[in-house]
Amino acid sequence: MLVAPYLSIIIPAYNEESRIIDSLIEVTTYLDSQEYRWEVIVVNDGSSDCTVDISRRFAQKDPRIIVVDLPHRGKGGALKEGFSVARGKFMFMCDADLSMPLAFLPCFLPPLAPKADIVVGSREIKGAQRYDEPKVRHIMGRVFNWLVRLLAVRGIKDTQCGFKCFSAEAAQKLIPLQRLNGFGFDAEMLFLASKLDLPVVEIPIDWHYNPDSKVRPIRDSLRTTLDLLNIRWSFLTGRYKINQF
Repeated sequence: MLVAPYLSIIIPAYNEESRIIDSLIEVTTYLDSQEYRWEVIVVNDGSSDCTVDISRRFAQKDPRIIVVDLPHRGKGGALKEGFSVARGKFMFMCDADLSMPLAFLPCFLPPLAPKADIVVGSREIKGAQRYDEPKVRHIMGRVFNWLVRLLAVRGIKDTQCGFKCFSAEAAQKLIPLQRLNGFGFDAEMLFLASKLDLPVVEIPIDWHYNPDSKVRPIRDSLRTTLDLLNIRWSFLTGRYKINQF
């Protein structure tokens, strides 16, 4: 019987052929320096380039690397599948561009992490640092975060940062309830966590803007705003089966 890993890192990937190999090398090199058992799950979200082939070739070298190939669903759909496959005691979602230095990873895990079921990397709270981000993009992000707090998730200043860590128990409660496949996935997950009274804490991180990011602020903010309205509607109409817990 395989021993479950301590940490699962879930990387959603959409058309990442130009950087997925470098990211996997960096992630696995870091993890090899740690004493705990680990696994890395790359979820290919229907890429039209060679992301899945490159990832599979890399994974052939190490059984701790798992590649899941999906038709295109959206980042949320890819993450949902990754969480479903993950076996770790802790599950860490991680953007493929590694815009947060891996040196911050211990802050998401015991004993350094605050005691909580969900630890959220934040670019907005005191102590966080943003590097090279265009001012317009930052302002748009602040406005959007305000909208998220208004419509769905209160008390969290940065719901959309792609670096979050979940206890396995929290993920097992949240994933079956999730309905969204797009960028609204993060807000939905934190909204559901609040309804299940799961403790959530934000920690400050360094975050480096990547000009090749797949995020398109105007387009994705509009789509995610629709997702926020969908979250409220689904809650009000009882589509989230929260009472089962």
